[in-house]
Amino acid sequence: MTERTPLIAGNWKMNLDHLQAIALIQKVCWTLNDADFDYNEVEVAVFPPFTDLRSAQTLIDAEKFEVKLGAQDISAHDKGAYTGEISGAMLAKLDVDYVLVGHSERRQYHGEQDDLLNKKVASCFANALTPVICVGETLEELETRGQAAVPVEQTLAALDGHKQLGDFVIAYEPVWAIGTGKVATSDEAEAVANEIREAIRSKHGDIADQIRILYGGSVKAANVAGFLAKDNVDGVLVGGASLESEEFSGICRYKKHIVL
Repeated sequence: MTERTPLIAGNWKMNLDHLQAIALIQKVCWTLNDADFDYNEVEVAVFPPFTDLRSAQTLIDAEKFEVKLGAQDISAHDKGAYTGEISGAMLAKLDVDYVLVGHSERRQYHGEQDDLLNKKVASCFANALTPVICVGETLEELETRGQAAVPVEQTLAALDGHKQLGDFVIAYEPVWAIGTGKVATSDEAEAVANEIREAIRSKHGDIADQIRILYGGSVKAANVAGFLAKDNVDGVLVGGASLESEEFSGICRYKKHIVL
């Protein structure tokens, strides 16, 4: 089986100003800064609001923290008269590593469709940024089409037509489990992740073995180990729990809770 370094990604959504962001990153990194946590075994990334990115980058660079920096969105355009948008080149200058693309809240509240998200993925590749492509089904889609159909379609649409695929991550977030307290079982997450991986393999070959597939949806320190014990789940995308330093650090230390 191909070894894939687990990715623990914290999506802060529209929370925390730049001073609060500095404080949270410090708390998380100080908590993880001991002998029993190895950043080579578990990759940690945080996704603050745009207004926090410069402060977060400055802190991470100055303190040599090993946490990676992510952005919550990206423009499909390189530059120009697009008020309020943030280009891939701007994010790259801030040493951003990852970018969320197609989060369910962008799809739902901003009407973002697959064609636009495909262009955002292209913008990530063009600027050496790694898109975290968010896919998932609503409760209605779950009941009418099953659990994997929509995530597979969204994944293939995001990857379609690029001259060359850069590095990317898929985040499976069932919409019905985001912020609701409802959680897909680890077996359900594994089944969907496996179908996504096999769909990627059918279109793009052996790159499917290298890419990481995350699970997201009411992830906590108490349930994360069950997901990451599965062969095809390579990390988690954490929402509300990533705003609490002890809880998020506990998620990062998920290996303590895996019984061999």
